Order: sequence, then C-alpha cells, then structure tokens
Amino acid sequence: MIAFVCAMPMELRPLRRRLRLRKTGLGYAGRIDHRPVIAAITGMGTALAHAATVRLLDAVDVEWLIVVGIAGAVENQTPLGTLVLPQLVISGVDGSGYRPTPLGIGSVHGKLWTTDELVLDPTVHADLRAHGVVALDMETAAVAKVCDERSVPWSVVRAISDRAGDGSVDAEIFGLSRADGRPNFPAVARYLVSQPAALPRLIRLAKGAKLATGRAAEAAINAVSQSPREGFN
Repeated sequence: MIAFVCAMPMELRPLRRRLRLRKTGLGYAGRIDHRPVIAAITGMGTALAHAATVRLLDAVDVEWLIVVGIAGAVENQTPLGTLVLPQLVISGVDGSGYRPTPLGIGSVHGKLWTTDELVLDPTVHADLRAHGVVALDMETAAVAKVCDERSVPWSVVRAISDRAGDGSVDAEIFGLSRADGRPNFPAVARYLVSQPAALPRLIRLAKGAKLATGRAAEAAINAVSQSPREGFN
C-alpha cells in the first residue's frame, strides 16, 4: 500500500477530493490506477508527526510513503506554488539528514529544513540559504526518521505557500492554527477584532495555501501514477 502523510486537514483536502478517498479508522483510503492508497493526518510538529507515522506503519504494510503539504521559502523571490523536491531533508533538532526516494517528477534541488520553531530571523534565513536550504517545514524529518528505521521507502513533495522573510507569517498568525492543523476559530476572531486591517493578509495566506496544497497533491498523485508497480519493497 502507498501512504500519503499530511500535517493538516487542508493539505489532505485536495488528495481526498481528487482521489475520492473514503474515511477509515486509520485515515482515508482509496486507489490510484488500482493501487491501494491510504492518507493520514499527523498534526503539526515533529512529535506529532513521529507518533502518527509510528501508528500508521504499525497498522499498515506500507511499500512507499509520501509526505505531502506546504512549506515556507527562505527567500522572498520564490513564487507561491513552487514545488519543493529536496535532495536532502535536515532535522533542525540534531542536524541529522535524510535522503528521500526520488519521485520521478520535476527537478530535485536543495535541502528542506524541518524545525518546530517559527524561523523569522533574516540572519538565520541567510545562513540556511548559504547551506543550500530552500524551504522550511515542521514534520518531514520526523517522518523520515521513522521510515528509515523501518526500511520503508519515503519521498516528500511540498509546495511553497508563504515566504519566511516577507512578514506574511509571524507568531500571532502561527497561533491561529491548532496543533492538529485545524484553524483555531476563536483565536482568529480575537485576532481580527484586535487587528481588522489584517484581514487582507489572512486572505492572501489562505490563497497561497490553497494554491500550494493543490499543486503538491497533484504532483504526488502524478508521481504514483507514473511509478512502477513494483520496486519499493
């Protein structure tokens, strides 16, 4: 079985719709060209991602796992929706590196940096760029660690939804989502009451996220459709 892993419901939504996945006890199940697939939501951050991946691999015989979702660019020129197909995923916790199985689509390039922290310092962004980092996320290295420990091939396809250095995301914006990735509607309401001028900013972020989740999902589906039926075990 092929598994898709997403941190947030909004990242899974395009996969659910395009593949007409049905809800199961473990997540959402369906098929791509007669190949069984399952899609699961981990929640945000390395701890939740690690735990959810362990549960999934304990319950299902997974031949290939693909992390699908959004990422933040570390420079301000990257167009929103740009696919991130990294050569290497780096854990910001301990510096360990994980090499994904190529998806066979697009151009593999750069490093993806996984961190639980919201990285807003331009000096840190510059240092990450100097070391080949092209984007930031909060789950992939944790998923990769579990997969490598169990000899499960894994890949990652993310798309840029925002840029870490352009001021579109800050600690307040980050706090508008719950740990499970769902919007924190009371927090959103309080935020808009205190800062009504921020509504256009939230709308832009939502549009960027919708664009990115759609492109990441499309790329993941195409990768599975084009892959050989054997060879991932």
